[in-house]
Amino acid sequence: MKKFKYIVLVLCLAASSSCKKFIETTPVSVITTSSFFKSPDDAAGAVRGMYVDFRTEASNDLFWLGEGRSEVLTNAVAGTQGFDKFWNNTLTSSQPNADNQVNFWKNLYAPANDANLILKYVPDITFPSNDTKNSYLAQAYTMRAFCYFTLVRAWGGVPIRTEPIESYDAGTINKERSSVAEVFAQIKSDLDKALSLYPNMNYETGRNTWTKASADALKADVYLWTAKMLNGGTADLTVALAAVNEAQTSDVSLLTNYADIFSYTNKGNKEDMMVSRFQLNEGVNNYWQTMYINNLTNVSAATLAVVGQVGVGNTGVNTAQVSKLVRDQFTTDDTRRNATFYEIYDTSNKYITSIVTKGSGFVNAGTRYFYTDVVIYRYADLLLMKAEIKNALGQDPSPEMILVRQRAYGANYANHVFVNGTQATNNDAILKERLLELATEGKRWWDLLRFGQAFNIVPSLQGKSSSTYLLLWPIGTTILTTEPKIKENPGW
Repeated sequence: MKKFKYIVLVLCLAASSSCKKFIETTPVSVITTSSFFKSPDDAAGAVRGMYVDFRTEASNDLFWLGEGRSEVLTNAVAGTQGFDKFWNNTLTSSQPNADNQVNFWKNLYAPANDANLILKYVPDITFPSNDTKNSYLAQAYTMRAFCYFTLVRAWGGVPIRTEPIESYDAGTINKERSSVAEVFAQIKSDLDKALSLYPNMNYETGRNTWTKASADALKADVYLWTAKMLNGGTADLTVALAAVNEAQTSDVSLLTNYADIFSYTNKGNKEDMMVSRFQLNEGVNNYWQTMYINNLTNVSAATLAVVGQVGVGNTGVNTAQVSKLVRDQFTTDDTRRNATFYEIYDTSNKYITSIVTKGSGFVNAGTRYFYTDVVIYRYADLLLMKAEIKNALGQDPSPEMILVRQRAYGANYANHVFVNGTQATNNDAILKERLLELATEGKRWWDLLRFGQAFNIVPSLQGKSSSTYLLLWPIGTTILTTEPKIKENPGW
């Protein structure tokens, strides 16, 4: 791992001409790609390095890109640190992110570039088992597909880079944006290659690497998007449904207790299909830190018992909370309610704020660490995707909706029975179920776009449906400066 990170530092794998200052420095006693990619151990280190860069994305960027601009969050008690730019939809080209955040666009190219290095060099390494080599290549193809899937949904057409950046060359680094159709063609091609290479449907321990099953989940997500957003229609929906069906043959199931999905002591459980691992002494606190709290006074002992360690040792900051609009949609008999958030009242029953319990991490030696794994795909998400696909195909989504609701309501399910209705009413029910099931997991913004409901549901976007440019993100002046062939999205 250390060897690979040296390569990353020396070569500056992020796709930006701003890296020139690093690359022009003559390194002393460094490991280059030509000397590094020689053995299966080198390949394994490169793959681990790819996931380290991906964890940087998962710690913050994937959430804010996938949920920050939706109706899920609002201001909390500790100020907003600029995060309100997301839910208020007041981003600009000069400020495309929250205060002091690095650039999401640039960060997504880092694991994609790691994947490019693996795809360039690993084929020439001799392995004792071709299954291991093929799995590494498949994971790289899947990672690149996922990064570009995030990029294209956020910004539209983006530069496609399938060769690794190993030295500064303006001619290869500075590229124009490809069209949305071209980016999706690349994504689909990468997924086809990945799925042809995975040796089996097995999950690795921890379920924190791409597998054939999670690549199928990604394929379903991609084809569902192109079916609805790019006129892929029945053909793409059919491909998406086949991918879901194949993923369901893997060792995956719903956990009985919803809260157990996110427990620090239950990582890599059978509901997980792909997560980014956060562990003590590895990485940093992730985005759930912004939705907790570090100090409380004038509250009941019962509230303190739920919140846990406060004051010294608790690094929660409460710069964002789940909005009342969303909290009120959870019924009190929905087990997902308390497992997602907790409302805090003072001793006079005055509302103070809420915390997100889903990502509360754990306390070690008096300090709370926000090391809940960030879920990329899990089985309930797959089931609700299947319900959406089936409904779009004119099929009955009841089996999948029933499974999700039965787990959510338990003995009270009889009060929440799903009844198959019209395609429109089913869509409304599926979209709401995805909100209740997946809130704060980085899915809501993409869901609103796919269902065509962003301008109807997000308060800060209501009445602005003529400003369709708002559905994409601004690229921002940093990227426009460092990549001169890139043009800002119209409207921003």
